[in-house]
Amino acid sequence: MDPECSRLLPALCAVLADPRQLVADDTCLEKLLDWFKTVTEAESSLQVLQDHPCLMELLSHVLKPQDVSPRVLSFALRLVGVFAAQEDCFEYLQQGELLLGLFGESGAPSWAAWSIPSVRSGWIQGLCSLAHHPSALYFLADSGAVDTLFSLQGDPSLFVASAASQLLVHILALSMQGGAPGSPVPEAAAWPMCAQKIVNHVDESLHAKATPQVTQALNVLTTTFGRCHNPWTGVLWERLSPPVARLFERDPIPAVHALMDLLLRVARSPVLNFAACGLWEMLAQTLSRLSPTQAGPLALGTLKLQHCPQELRTQAFGVLLQPLACILKATTQAPGPPGLLDGTVGSLLTVDTLLSSKSACVGLLCQTLAHLEELQMLPQCPSPWPQVHLLQAAVTILHLCDGSADPSSSAGGRLCGTLGGCVRVQRAALDFLGTLSQGTSPLELVLEVFAVLLKTLESPESSPMVLKKAFQATLRWLQNPHKTPSSSDLSSDALLFLGELFPILQKRLCSPCWEVRDSTLEFLTHLIRHWGGQADFREALRSSEVPTLALQLLQDPESYVRASAVGAAGQLSSQGLQAAPASPESPQAQQGLLMDLMHILSADSEGFPRRAVLRVFTDWLRDGHTDVVRDTEWFVATVLQAVSRDLDWEVRVQGLELARVFLTQALGQPSLHCPYTVGLPRASSPRPHLEFLQTLCRLPLFEFAFCALLDCDRPVAQKACDLLLFLRDKTVLCSSPREAGDSPNSASVEAALQRWREGEQAQPLGDLDPEAMLAILRALDLEGLQGRLAKSSDHVEKSPQSLLQDMLATVGVLEENEADCY
Repeated sequence: MDPECSRLLPALCAVLADPRQLVADDTCLEKLLDWFKTVTEAESSLQVLQDHPCLMELLSHVLKPQDVSPRVLSFALRLVGVFAAQEDCFEYLQQGELLLGLFGESGAPSWAAWSIPSVRSGWIQGLCSLAHHPSALYFLADSGAVDTLFSLQGDPSLFVASAASQLLVHILALSMQGGAPGSPVPEAAAWPMCAQKIVNHVDESLHAKATPQVTQALNVLTTTFGRCHNPWTGVLWERLSPPVARLFERDPIPAVHALMDLLLRVARSPVLNFAACGLWEMLAQTLSRLSPTQAGPLALGTLKLQHCPQELRTQAFGVLLQPLACILKATTQAPGPPGLLDGTVGSLLTVDTLLSSKSACVGLLCQTLAHLEELQMLPQCPSPWPQVHLLQAAVTILHLCDGSADPSSSAGGRLCGTLGGCVRVQRAALDFLGTLSQGTSPLELVLEVFAVLLKTLESPESSPMVLKKAFQATLRWLQNPHKTPSSSDLSSDALLFLGELFPILQKRLCSPCWEVRDSTLEFLTHLIRHWGGQADFREALRSSEVPTLALQLLQDPESYVRASAVGAAGQLSSQGLQAAPASPESPQAQQGLLMDLMHILSADSEGFPRRAVLRVFTDWLRDGHTDVVRDTEWFVATVLQAVSRDLDWEVRVQGLELARVFLTQALGQPSLHCPYTVGLPRASSPRPHLEFLQTLCRLPLFEFAFCALLDCDRPVAQKACDLLLFLRDKTVLCSSPREAGDSPNSASVEAALQRWREGEQAQPLGDLDPEAMLAILRALDLEGLQGRLAKSSDHVEKSPQSLLQDMLATVGVLEENEADCY
């Protein structure tokens, strides 16, 4: 332990033991406990206690709980556990009966403060810390602590109840350690006393009539099979699987969710023989006994298992498909699709669930669609995958929601009434429909998909969220790689679809709802990014009013919309698809968008549009946009001047990224022949970038990055440091020994550095020549600054000494000049 900390510790212990003192908050106590854990990991706990008697005095004082605050009681219980984790210190504390006085039945559980959840939680955490050696097991068995844990499983505090169950699992696993590798596992009756006690309690709880007790037992078993993968868990399952199986004989089945979690956790165990222990039969029985809503999660979990029998996989997949099969049967004249619905009893239960109430119907359908969507993306996805039937079901559900379905039965009519206008089901169906785009579908079904998507996008009843989901699904179907020979081209059907889509987009861009305008612009941006170079797409887009309307939204009153409009306008301009100006020969008209975006960057009151402008400008610079190439130096200078005054740190970071792109293209790869590096000396020259360095001195780039090193927002300073390191490394050839008389003005360099060190980063550097700039780069300890910036902002104040000083300062024990408050 640090000598200064040792000096401060007695005063701190006195403060903690004094109930009249306002002890520091829980955060400080947590940090203090973490420090003690670090100390005991590096030193002997016993030695720490013997060298610091004040600690024993504090822990002994806790035996008089009426004289200690509950916050300190909880802390002390956990601190005792930290020290007692080492066996010699455990025995030392046990000699003075401190452990029994704190953790025995007559200890903390008998205090008045026991009614406070934090004290109970501290008691559990203390026990968990000390339960790491054989001596602790004997103590737990004799002290009554295990019985207290049994009662805490039903604690009204969920955190306490959960911690109690997890500690029981920890004690069970600790009890079963120590067997020789490869030796046979003894029967449960021959297990250590603590283990037998826990197993017997779980067995009794499984036979209890009260559902909470059953749930507690199942939770202990689930955690055990999740954490412990030793052979003894097979004996445990052999002992307790009969009472678990008998739970299915009850009506209703208790603790269904906990029961399903247990079965799936056992099925993932790497040490059990599933066929011998009857687990597959138990899973099959469970799937057939549960209601459709309950069986869905279990079916999905079963299909995710690596070594599941095919028969059980087929049964589980059938459970997931039944709700959609019932939808198809209720809305078509023909019999249900083969393979989806075989007239089982389960299907009748599914129909009853779908028709019982709106909430039950909506819940089952949303759950089913989400499960199937997840399943399709997994390696364990069943094969063959019923793509056609699932696609028909998804389209049918959307028709039911928009009221255009033609039911063939009374059940179908009731479904129309139940699902009509249901946003939740529409969203789930559109998500699933988008996922199905990854499969191969017949052309007539693809056309049906496009038709239902158009109807959803056009309907005035579609909510903003439904429209957003429809846009996402549309993009996925247009990108479907199985639909056309080349995924980069649009098929003739997709082009016809776009011809109908663009008039809808025009309407949506004029929507009074800003969320709709925003989603439409985002969708348009994605469309242009993917197909802006295809001639048919360009012709269809130019024949519409969409580009003009998108540019008009740069003036939208909502900042999110303006930001999305900036992105769309940037894509339109990059692809040469912007609306034609009235006088195309006018230079002002040609640069109209560039100046509009410059105005947004310098004048918009919201950060989102300004950030969007920087992203667009960075892409333009990277891709060699015509407006940028025309005068790159003016472009970069104008952008950085605006960014340097911006109060949004994300704008400043993006501005530094733009500067990095500029430098990379000019210095990093001169062989790429960037438009604005034409005429620069090549690498064979002793000063390969001198002309460009002179350009840098004229630009505000270096000054902007230099001043950003002391930015109050750490991401900005880190980005600036990285940028200057890159610049220094790329200009190393320019730092060769200089001829006489060619040295920079050392006084101006030193003055600039002095201002920087004093934090006057807002002061301009003044006129610098290339040599002065390089001298500043060499003088700066950029690596050291990079290392300091990588640390957390409070790394100086996180020292243990600082923590102790702060805690003492809060109660006035230290003199004012000794405090290290922050």
